[in-house]
Amino acid sequence: MLLKAKKPKIGLLGIMQELYDDMLPGIVERQANYAKEIVEQLSDVADIVFNSPARVREDIEKRVREFNNSDVDGIMIVMLTYSPGMRLVRALQENHLPLLLANIQPVPTVTYNWDMGDLTYNQGVHGAQDNANAMLRAGVSFEVISDDWKSETFKSFFLDWAKAAQTTKKLKQMKVAVFGQMPSMGDITVDSSAFLRKIGPQIVHESLGSIYSLFEKVTEKEIDELIKKQNEQFQVDPKLKKEDHRYAARFEIAIRKFLEIKGYEAFSIYFQTVADDKRFKQLPLMAASDLMAEGYGYGAEGDVCAATLVAAGHILAGDAHFAEMYAMDFKRDSVLISHMGEGNWKTARKDRPIKLIDRELGIGGLENPPTIVFSAQPGSATIASLVALEGEKFRLVVSKGNVLDTEEMPHVEMPYFFFKPDTGVKNCLDRWLKFGGTHHQCFNLGDQRKRWKILCELLGVEYVEV
Repeated sequence: MLLKAKKPKIGLLGIMQELYDDMLPGIVERQANYAKEIVEQLSDVADIVFNSPARVREDIEKRVREFNNSDVDGIMIVMLTYSPGMRLVRALQENHLPLLLANIQPVPTVTYNWDMGDLTYNQGVHGAQDNANAMLRAGVSFEVISDDWKSETFKSFFLDWAKAAQTTKKLKQMKVAVFGQMPSMGDITVDSSAFLRKIGPQIVHESLGSIYSLFEKVTEKEIDELIKKQNEQFQVDPKLKKEDHRYAARFEIAIRKFLEIKGYEAFSIYFQTVADDKRFKQLPLMAASDLMAEGYGYGAEGDVCAATLVAAGHILAGDAHFAEMYAMDFKRDSVLISHMGEGNWKTARKDRPIKLIDRELGIGGLENPPTIVFSAQPGSATIASLVALEGEKFRLVVSKGNVLDTEEMPHVEMPYFFFKPDTGVKNCLDRWLKFGGTHHQCFNLGDQRKRWKILCELLGVEYVEV
């Protein structure tokens, strides 16, 4: 499963040098305790690994090597005192983890009573300047923040960066399963080799036969357990036939088992591939919604970019939803967000029941697929689209806006809500089209722009806000 519920794990590289040992006995222990206070200050948002200060080049290279051979998601560099920048370069040329240079110092204010000791303990800024310059000249990519380390703004930025670092590492380990792709759909096409090199996940084209073999082995007990759970979570349509519900549950369990066995964390199933297979009676819409709610990435019609982006959105911000801009509403200055019937019901508004309905669907020519229907929680929200431009050139198009207090629409038998961009629907969509934003997107509640932007910087992907 994905890491959406886990804290990021970050290595703290605290750097100082031996120059001040004789002048200030005990400085190593003092600055080590400062680093430990930073660890404690951030402990509610991340698990931070710190051993002892790195004081010579060999120490720095050893720490960075240890971090790269462990399960940490990134490295935060803190100047415990001034340290020459060239000591850091070789270690970071061998580094593969995201970097944050935290330009901080033990005490936030210079006072009248400061002496040479205080100046030495708090001189990190010119060490940060030396080391940042050396990193820049060596072609090392890094993020930076200058702030009071006890402030909420520092903690907030650190968490945004740490979640982006966690997402970057997870993307490099990820596999996406694809079951067919809609012919001639242009904006979902991507060079899988370039995608692997630049974004991270491996794209694997699979056969529905792998799912059907598991489908046949699903037990009645497993089906009973899932249906019991859904009866507690959803308002189940009394018109939904028992056999149809059980069939959908069997299909969902089989897909989940397949993803678990093969180690996939994102997937896409093209509806016509299911229909053409001739062994299945329904499209797995209920499965797609439930699996998204569990933390899997999903994209329709063979869209691996969307599936990957939803998987990234789970880690980056939590509870990502597969979205499509279905229709414009100029009166509301918004767009109606919907799709065929797949959606992460964890984003549903809390004052209405989530429905599981009996649903007629002509697409695919199969029997009625039980479908989970809801509207998203009103409030701030973010939509992102991953655009494959050429080779390893990718772009992320992002829009911040608000989910409107959408009235119930009884004839829309799939997840739906109105999204009003902050820039206005006309301006937003003009720029969305101009920059190649795709027709499948990842949706998250809340303002997630900062995290998406940092993620793009870590991946080397262009970020565009519309």
